[in-house]
Amino acid sequence: MGQVAFIIWRESVEALLVVGILHAWLVATPQAAAGRRWLWGGVAAGLVAAGLLALSIYRAQALLLDWQEQFQALMVLVAAVLIVQMVIWMRAHGRTLKADLERGLAQQAARRNWWGVALLAALAIAREGSEAVIFLYGTLAAAPRAELPLMGLAALAGLAAALATFWLLQLGGRVLNWRQFFRLTEVLLLLLAGALVVTGLEKLQALEWLPPLADGLWDSSWLLDDMSRVGGVVAALSGYRAQPSLMTLLGLAGYWVLALVLLRGASRPRNLNEIVPKPLNIKGEQLAKE
Repeated sequence: MGQVAFIIWRESVEALLVVGILHAWLVATPQAAAGRRWLWGGVAAGLVAAGLLALSIYRAQALLLDWQEQFQALMVLVAAVLIVQMVIWMRAHGRTLKADLERGLAQQAARRNWWGVALLAALAIAREGSEAVIFLYGTLAAAPRAELPLMGLAALAGLAAALATFWLLQLGGRVLNWRQFFRLTEVLLLLLAGALVVTGLEKLQALEWLPPLADGLWDSSWLLDDMSRVGGVVAALSGYRAQPSLMTLLGLAGYWVLALVLLRGASRPRNLNEIVPKPLNIKGEQLAKE
């Protein structure tokens, strides 16, 4: 349940950030006031697109009958890859996200192309919603059916927490700022992706697609049992196992090495314009610095 609440919280805050940037720009720009209703139309379209993806995944699993376990293992690993990709993308582009969104809006407003405003919003929301769908599938696929109602409540709790977090972030850093938020959630997302990698590897070993190499390298259940309530939460959010196989341990170690290498590369700005973007006028043109 902790994974579900965290995913909904993180993705909802990011979606609220995008919508907030777009809405604030439209409100502050009188020439673009007509684009507000197109913004909300784009938000609705993005949510519908994410819902259609969820339905497609559900239908795909139902059609795969004898391959459902393999499909679930694949989706768990895909979710892990997408989480890392999202963290890397935010690390590389987070510093210019606001400027990039405003640049796109300025270009559409200059042409009075309100369909473009709707499309910009729809793509942003569809991206966040689609990521949430895949991440949640990867988590729910490993959950007992009896826990699904509780996970629905966890999703609602995550949404409520997202609204509260966004409000705190809007206070201007007096309580929490965006840099702190993204740094904290980066770590939590990477831990969650590692947990999904472990789950995927264990499913592949159960299917005999991967050898365990050696079972039960150690037994730390005396310290923290991953089947206990507290241990289960730690296991779900970090991939901890009291009795890991060698294959699982090697896979998790490989994941962390690769993730940290990719993050280090994403942290380096490619050029000065990524750090200090040029200002825009209403026509979306870059203003030359005197």
